[in-house]
Amino acid sequence: MSSLLASQAQLLIPSKTSKLGLGSSFPSPSPCLSARGRFCKISNSLSQLIDDQLNIPKHVALIMDGNRRWAKARGLPVQEGHRLITQKLKEICNISSKLGIQAITAFSFSTENWSRSKEEVDFLMQLFEEFFEEFMRVGVRVSAIGDRSKLPITLQKCIDLTEETTKANAGLHLMIAVNYGGHYDILQATKRIANKVKNGLLELEDIDNTLFERELASKCTKFAKPDLLIRTGGEHRISNFLLWQLAYSELYFTKTLFPDFGEEALKEAILSFQRRHRRFGDHTY
Repeated sequence: MSSLLASQAQLLIPSKTSKLGLGSSFPSPSPCLSARGRFCKISNSLSQLIDDQLNIPKHVALIMDGNRRWAKARGLPVQEGHRLITQKLKEICNISSKLGIQAITAFSFSTENWSRSKEEVDFLMQLFEEFFEEFMRVGVRVSAIGDRSKLPITLQKCIDLTEETTKANAGLHLMIAVNYGGHYDILQATKRIANKVKNGLLELEDIDNTLFERELASKCTKFAKPDLLIRTGGEHRISNFLLWQLAYSELYFTKTLFPDFGEEALKEAILSFQRRHRRFGDHTY
């Protein structure tokens, strides 16, 4: 443990106090990011995946688990683990863009997370405001999925501004699931379709998978169904995330906590995906 703490101490550098008023120290910037947060050259080890022209997932879903445990293991407030979300997602977006991944959906706050302490929830809401403000300058298209009506008004406005500012950005599309749940997504889609039937805009015979998917939150992206789900933190469940969309996704679980999930960990996840044969219910024998 002492060696772990010593190693971590080398990664921490002084930083200015944000309006969250909590961090006296942060991990040093990732080597995949320049000082201004712009994308830089990817390592040779990972670029080999592109050179080999192997199958790259178009859409990656990400459950960012382990932030609290990462902080507690280092004797830090749990907020310090959450604070790394922005930096780590910048790194992941950088690598994904270089690989040709088209979309990422990151699970940041579930409909069940409101049960956490008010202090933690308030911190996360403020953190999300700073996150969306930061990602206006990263160069990717950013969208939010989930029930915005229960979010603070200031966060709702920040999301709207970020979506409007980045909507023309080409390349990677980053979707942040905030106050999102798979049950909620399916229920809202069902209600919208039922209302259209009630008002005579649809016939029951019109309802099929394609129509239903047009009512889901993921309709905002070209590749609505993730090819690969990555969950960090060691748990082996999908936790009410994209329940409809993940029907035929490949699932990858790693014990690596999200603050430690970087280029090599992402490479391992993609290599695992490339070794699999996706049959979608068919067979090859």
